[in-house]
Amino acid sequence: MNAVDSLYFIRSEIFLFGAALAVLIFDFFIKQKKWLGIFSFIAILIAFRISPAFYPDEGLFLNQYLWDPFTFFFKTAAYLTIGLTILSSLVYEKISEKFRGELYILLLTMAALLTIMSGVANLLMIFLTIESVSLTSYLLVGFQTFDKRSSEASLKYVLFGAVSSAIMLFGMSLLFGITGTIDLAGIAAALSDSTSVPTMALIGLLFVLVGVGFKISIVPFHMWAPDVYQGAPTPSAAFIASGSKVASFFIFAKVMMLGFAGAEGSGAFHAYAAGWVPVIAIVAGLSMILGNLAAIVQSSVKRLLAYSAIAHAGYMLLAVLSHDQQAVASLIYYAVTYGLTTIGAFGVVAVVESGAGDDKLTSFAGLSRRAPVVSLCMMVFMLSLAGIPPLAGFFGKFYVFAAAIKSGAPNLGLLWLVILAIAMSAVSLYYYLQVLKKIYVADAPEGSSGVAVPWVTQVVLAVLALGVVLLGCFPGWLIGLIEHAMKAIAH
Repeated sequence: MNAVDSLYFIRSEIFLFGAALAVLIFDFFIKQKKWLGIFSFIAILIAFRISPAFYPDEGLFLNQYLWDPFTFFFKTAAYLTIGLTILSSLVYEKISEKFRGELYILLLTMAALLTIMSGVANLLMIFLTIESVSLTSYLLVGFQTFDKRSSEASLKYVLFGAVSSAIMLFGMSLLFGITGTIDLAGIAAALSDSTSVPTMALIGLLFVLVGVGFKISIVPFHMWAPDVYQGAPTPSAAFIASGSKVASFFIFAKVMMLGFAGAEGSGAFHAYAAGWVPVIAIVAGLSMILGNLAAIVQSSVKRLLAYSAIAHAGYMLLAVLSHDQQAVASLIYYAVTYGLTTIGAFGVVAVVESGAGDDKLTSFAGLSRRAPVVSLCMMVFMLSLAGIPPLAGFFGKFYVFAAAIKSGAPNLGLLWLVILAIAMSAVSLYYYLQVLKKIYVADAPEGSSGVAVPWVTQVVLAVLALGVVLLGCFPGWLIGLIEHAMKAIAH
């Protein structure tokens, strides 16, 4: 489809860029910056409402962009994540009014970029959209220039991101050199035609995984995560821990499904599995071990959630070790439910920060007596992250572990990794319960009063907690949507 006709299908993204420009202009005239946040949230709703309701039979912009059910599913997840981030930021007092407008501009821009990223179909566009999202993420971390800790975290994020991007681009160039194409479908066809995948193609894939590994904070590309999570404004940290991670896993799933597709015993995946699966298995195991053990000794809840994110990335890599659509569906289910849970957890951290001034574990002492609704929501989020049934986190791990065992059949070669994941999940329960112990068992500091929680925050946290419970009780609904979207792009 030509460029002019294709514009119809990206009208919501164009609208969001226009809304970001409008916020930039209104920021000069409106003193109460929270109105800009309300405007931004409404813009997200309108953009979702005007999204095209049907899908073309051909790619957009001369087959450079795909608008299909998979892209629409991702758009829904991205808009939901950013909408919730905007709502949580409205009552977060530690964001300076001077810089609040910049936050909403960046979030609206991010919403458009994430949707575009989900529909790209070749390596060049994948790199450009990932870098656009990354640059916006760097700004989200350090947009409050007066905060030295935030600026330091942003600088570390930029430096690590620049190196990983260079490595990823080099890997993409190797894949192009071997296959002669940057189109994902063309790469899959070129690799399927050969009896064995060339060594340089394996190296190129490994380098691409290095770039994606930075985005999802897996070992050994995790060093930025604790400092960035702690130094960034809490709404920004919530988005990076949820929306950014979901986006990275979506891109990873699309690259594997389109660029390295192939059934067992034929084509691309089977040919390189012997050299590639052990590497991912070791990385997954190291991520689970380091993330969970390091989280135990953290006194900052933000850093605890950062190391927890590293461990969860290791769990999600278990699904990558399989090669069928069921495994990818379990991966996306895990990423989406983890994202929603993490936004809720950071929302509670924001409430505590507003009252106590920091995110120390001791600041959560006696929170159940001072803010019972928020405390109940935090209990749901922590138990879901730990994988306690019947919450969404339990079924996320169950689907991922089942996919890994299935991929190791008939000799159950990955059984050791699943056992390690279960053991590390038990370890994670310790530090999640430490947070709940402070909330429900520890005494509140002397002289402390009730925490004033705005009704908007309580409603958002309650909706998120209810969503985590419902997605755990009825996991088949979300899995069905994911599988339906994946069937569309498989053909």
